[in-house]
Amino acid sequence: MTTAARPTFEPARGGQGRGEKDLSAISKQYSSRDLPGHTKLKFREHGQGTTEELRNRDFRKELDEREREKDKGGRRVPDIRDNKRLKLDQVPAASLDADDPLNEDDSDDPDS
Repeated sequence: MTTAARPTFEPARGGQGRGEKDLSAISKQYSSRDLPGHTKLKFREHGQGTTEELRNRDFRKELDEREREKDKGGRRVPDIRDNKRLKLDQVPAASLDADDPLNEDDSDDPDS
């Protein structure tokens, strides 16, 4: 019978025998993941939208000016066909006939 199936009367206790260190002592080793990472804060500089700059701006006036410029251009309904490109070699489906060959080269075959 193996020793794994037998009960343990003397549980292992670390840190008291010969060659064992005291487990309650503080270790001097530490991981780089335990170190503080981001230790400095960045602040907005002049020209990056600071609170003083935003306080001095008149957003309503700027919005009204942009809307006036947009309305001056006039309203145009976009045409879907303007955005699509036609293929040069594309044959419209309405002009196809079931009896006609698709390619002109097919009619020159000596077998037909």
